[in-house]
Parts: sequence; C-alpha cells; structure tokens
Amino acid sequence: MTVLVVGGAGYIGSHAARVLRRHGFDVLLYDNLSTGHAALAKGFELVAGDVAETGKLADAMKRSQAVMHFAASAYVGESVKEPRKYFRNNVEGGLALLNTAVDVGLRNVIFSSTCAVYGVPAKVPINEDQPRQPVNPYGISKLFFERAMESYDVAYGLRFASLRYFNAAGADEAGETGECHDPESHLIPLALRAATDQGPALQVFGTDYPTADGTCVRDYVHVTDLAEAHVKALEHLLGGGNSIALNLGTGRGHSVNEVMTAVEGVTGRPVRKQLGPRRPGDPPALVADPSRAEAVLGWKAKRSLTEIVSTAWQWMQRSSA
Repeated sequence: MTVLVVGGAGYIGSHAARVLRRHGFDVLLYDNLSTGHAALAKGFELVAGDVAETGKLADAMKRSQAVMHFAASAYVGESVKEPRKYFRNNVEGGLALLNTAVDVGLRNVIFSSTCAVYGVPAKVPINEDQPRQPVNPYGISKLFFERAMESYDVAYGLRFASLRYFNAAGADEAGETGECHDPESHLIPLALRAATDQGPALQVFGTDYPTADGTCVRDYVHVTDLAEAHVKALEHLLGGGNSIALNLGTGRGHSVNEVMTAVEGVTGRPVRKQLGPRRPGDPPALVADPSRAEAVLGWKAKRSLTEIVSTAWQWMQRSSA
C-alpha cells in the first residue's frame, strides 16, 4: 500500500519515508520545499506542492491509503512574533489537508504533534492525561489540529494517531538524511557547530534552573525512533485500532550541560559556549512518560544520547564535505 508523506522532504518526514520503505510500504512524498530539501527526497517520488493546492493534494491522496502529516511551521519563538504565519500554515493548511482527505475517502491520518500542546506541565514526567494548555501560538496551532481530528473522527470516521514529540534529534544511521534547518535552533546541532572552528559559540540560556546542574532538562529522542513509532501507529490504525494520542520520548531527561559533555565525548573537541540569562517561557524540565506508547504500540525508544549525538555528528560532517 502507498503512504503519502506530506512534508516528506523535511527533517522528520524524510526519516519516516525511509523507515516506511524498510517496512515494505510504497511512499509518495508531497512537499512545497519552502523549508524542505529536494536532496532529502532523493530516491522517492516527490510531488512539489502546497497543502493549500487542494487539487494537487487530492490527486496525491487518491493514490494513497494513508497520510502522514509533517508539514508545519515549527519555531516557538517565531510563532510568538508571527502568529499569522503559524495559524495560516498549521491551522488553515491543516484543515485543507483534513478536508481533502475526507473528500477523497482517505481515513487514516498520522499527525506530527508536539509536547508544546501541554504548555508548562503541572508535573514531570508528562503523561497524556495532563491538561493541554499551550502557551505559544505554535502549541496552540498544533492543539487546534488535534481538536479538529477529534471532531472529524466523530463526524466523518477519520481515524488518527496524534504523536506528541519531545525533542527530536540525531540523524539517519545510513547517512541519507539529517537536520538541515535554516535557521538552526536545536541544541545538539548548535553544540556540534560550537565544537568546530566554523560555528559560533553555543548560547546557554540560564544556569540557575531548579535542576541538578542548573541548566534546562529535555527529553531527546532519536529521529529514527520517532519514525518507527509512526509506522507502528499506522499499523495500529490499519489493523482496526481506535484513534490515539501518544507521547513520544525516552522517559529520561538530559540537561544542556550533559548534552555538551556528550558532544565533547563524540567529537573530542571542547564546546565553546556563552552563558546568558534564562529565556522567558522556558520550563526547567520537559520529560515524557512514554509508557502509553509502549502499551498501545509496543514502541520504545532504543537509541541513547551518545547515539543521537554520534549520528548527528556523522551527518554534519557528511553534509558539509
């Protein structure tokens, strides 16, 4: 069967495409290439189009039996400054995708959601029963789409899996795809750049958090582990399973200092850094309780922080060669 991967030339979508293919699925990519990269789609059929181009999207959906939706604007800080962009891309674009799916009779949707739907958590680790109270337009836009899918499930029989990522990181072990954001805002690639002569010093925002070493703690999950969860979620829906919303993380947090130590261990080089004040709105710790994903899908993150950093470093070296 064919799976349509919308946003398939992006970071997580391109990894999902490769894992789908390894599991025997045919894959069709759909991407407007505004932030995606044609090079990451190499070896796959790519339809260059926007989700707002519903005619083109419908043609691609008619060739598919399920859709994975990764196309979204995804910078928290930018969403605060440009909420119009986020509601246009993530909400209006998302509704265009859902409406097109319903119109063509496609009923299985896997959605790339985020732990940002929880906002500042009441407790850590975070399970799926915690209130969804996003504190920025990015999280609000993702929650809107989750709510829309819930309504479409009731009204139209659209079945969905909403997968709430924590911190996606790392790169494909085979070296075929990895992170190439512009601008780059993720800690691990920034720390890797700061371990080279070319990259700027790493900005460390806050050293006085109520954590073990004073720096923020996050749950870093390898992007290939995330991609494998998408395939398991798809198999769950295809097997007649109900719609689900699940947290995807390792269940273990690592501080900014721990990440820098891991980067120095992998590269053998010091991470140049600049210490600064906290950023407004950064919670001290965001860590998943992934137990429901294991119970429902049989999924568990396998790759360690060292493996995450090692694959990201290999990708950085390969892509800059």
